[in-house]
Amino acid sequence: MTVKTTTQNTLQSKKHFEILDGLRGIAAIAIVVFHFMEIAYSDLSQNFISHGFLAVDFFFCLSGFVIGYAYDDRIGKMGLTSFFKTRLIRLHPLVILGSVLGLLAFLYDPFGGHPELYSTGKIIVIFFSSILLIPYPVVDERFFNLFALNAPSWSLFWEYVANLVYALILFRTTRSIIFILTAIAAIALFTIGYQKGALLGGWDGSSFWDGFIRISYSFLAGLLIYRSNWIIKNKLGFTGLSILLLLAFIMPHSNWNWLTEPLVVLFYFPLLISLGAGAALSESLKKICLFFGRISYPLYMTHYAVIWMFFNYYTTHQPGPAQLFWIISAGTLLLISFAYLAMIIYDIPVRNYLTRKFKKG
Repeated sequence: MTVKTTTQNTLQSKKHFEILDGLRGIAAIAIVVFHFMEIAYSDLSQNFISHGFLAVDFFFCLSGFVIGYAYDDRIGKMGLTSFFKTRLIRLHPLVILGSVLGLLAFLYDPFGGHPELYSTGKIIVIFFSSILLIPYPVVDERFFNLFALNAPSWSLFWEYVANLVYALILFRTTRSIIFILTAIAAIALFTIGYQKGALLGGWDGSSFWDGFIRISYSFLAGLLIYRSNWIIKNKLGFTGLSILLLLAFIMPHSNWNWLTEPLVVLFYFPLLISLGAGAALSESLKKICLFFGRISYPLYMTHYAVIWMFFNYYTTHQPGPAQLFWIISAGTLLLISFAYLAMIIYDIPVRNYLTRKFKKG
């Protein structure tokens, strides 16, 4: 039997954690709403989802768990090249689509923007930096985001770094060493929370290394959960766990963020993943979980072009609270619909094509 056939059979025989898929979708929707709201209510104390940005840390922790679960027992057989190709096929098509959408919004935003401030050559460099995930924080009016065309790509940059470190080092590292590394990363995470008063960093040039610290702890914690089999059997189900996850995002903004945010990331998110992996799922909610899981990554990677247009619209039109409610509600639903179409029309066909080419190679 070939290695490829063995790998395929292994994947098919493994349990699928549908509730974790569903929670990933809830987190993706929460971060879309947060991105709308942080523009409309720059004072986070007025923002009902002021901690929606912590969804990224939840993604990182879930990624560590899923990567360990999916690859610990087979990366040695499949080899580093196959691992990297598999991850590129899974992640990069939507990195490119998000960059293209961001470029179109940058050039043709009906509500404003200043593409005329940038030469054609510089726009080309910005675009290729985006699709190649090379941090390039040069756009002043976009707050010097690492990736001005598609801001969420900052977390994908660190996801690639984590995958690289996993493939080269972590997959063969013992659980005790993983525990030590996780403890060191926890101290670093708490330190930046204390020094800066919050964990809202990693997306711009001035806080670049915050992203490294955020993914270091959460990815390692997720991997440690899998390696330690810290799976808690429970009857909370998808509904109960979704409520618990949302509580972290709607946690009030306060002067205690320096403490509450690290505590959520250090303990609460790993607990939710342990509970999510051990929870029972009713048959009636399985399709919802699968749908949320499938659209989570397309939604995360395609929504920000609209967020930039909303930023320019809000700046020029100053809509009132009632208008904002309808704009944000309708915008979120439309973005979910677009993410589903992007998945069906673009992401799945492209990944299937690349997978076939990879297998032939």
